[in-house]
Amino acid sequence: MATISMDTQLNHIPAAPNKNHHQHGSAATVEEIEGLIRVSKDGHVERPAIIPNVPSTWSIDKNLVMSKDVFIDKLTNLWARIYVPNYYYPNDHSLPLLVYFHGGGFCVGSAAWSCYHEFLANLATTTGCVVVSVNYRLAPENRLPTAYDDGFNAIMWIKQQASTNSSDNKFWLSKCNVSSLFLAGDSAGANIAYHVSNRLSCNNAVLRPLRLKGLVLIQPFFGGEARTGSEKSSTQPPNSVLTLSASDTYWRLSLPSGSSRDHPWCNPLAGGVARLRDLRVPATMVCVAEMDILRDRNLEFCNALVGAGKKVETTMYRGVGHAFQILHNSQSSRAQTQEMMSHIKSFINQ
Repeated sequence: MATISMDTQLNHIPAAPNKNHHQHGSAATVEEIEGLIRVSKDGHVERPAIIPNVPSTWSIDKNLVMSKDVFIDKLTNLWARIYVPNYYYPNDHSLPLLVYFHGGGFCVGSAAWSCYHEFLANLATTTGCVVVSVNYRLAPENRLPTAYDDGFNAIMWIKQQASTNSSDNKFWLSKCNVSSLFLAGDSAGANIAYHVSNRLSCNNAVLRPLRLKGLVLIQPFFGGEARTGSEKSSTQPPNSVLTLSASDTYWRLSLPSGSSRDHPWCNPLAGGVARLRDLRVPATMVCVAEMDILRDRNLEFCNALVGAGKKVETTMYRGVGHAFQILHNSQSSRAQTQEMMSHIKSFINQ
């Protein structure tokens, strides 16, 4: 198998930050989220390596789970990291299939980030799911809907592999039941899962033999021009990963140029509840963090789905902020993460 680049934006990450800073020091910075991304006027994008990329075999108990990277589309460098729980599961196509999209405001992050690798290996073993973690292209080099396109193409690739009974992917296809498909993600990844689901639900035939059974949306990254209460006054935990300023910057970098935060990709409620009634939304689990600036927006989204007649399961995790399950940036985050995984397992198996 060809070598997979561990980051779709590798050409834009400086090998030596100091040298890179000197090279672009004269170019004015037009957008920046400190420590995560800096966009210069000349178009250069710098993403400091704040979280390490790790290989698929990193820190894994092979008795519990195996992990492997696979190409989906070499032309766009679209790839996925697949986690297969090993213990006591036979090759009888019995395990649910969970396709996961990482967070990062559409602008940063990778399926190879150590924090996602650890979280998803644990999620696979805890829930008994085959997990396909998609490494989609990032903004601002690739603004929306590129991430949605990559998500949709990843699902179509899975369909192709299942339909042809691909021998190259037998290591995970032999374990999972493709008619028990779930889309999941956190933050921007949850946004991607939701919009990819909407695209897929427009034509059920496009999925066969896959069958979409549900969505798992962890602190979904939505926005809007009008501020919610938690956006205006939420008490943030120390080292919060998502501030209101950072949220606004991510949207400016990822939405089509000139779009407001009431663009439907950002604000799914902009068209009103009537629009939601027309959508074929599968059973949905939404995980909300109490100290997240997105808390109220997430709850409004859940209430709107319920009002539109959709099946929604909402769970609030107390005393933790945005991305607590990935960054473990509070004392109770690890316990809350395990509780979340138990809830996800129950939702998938119901």
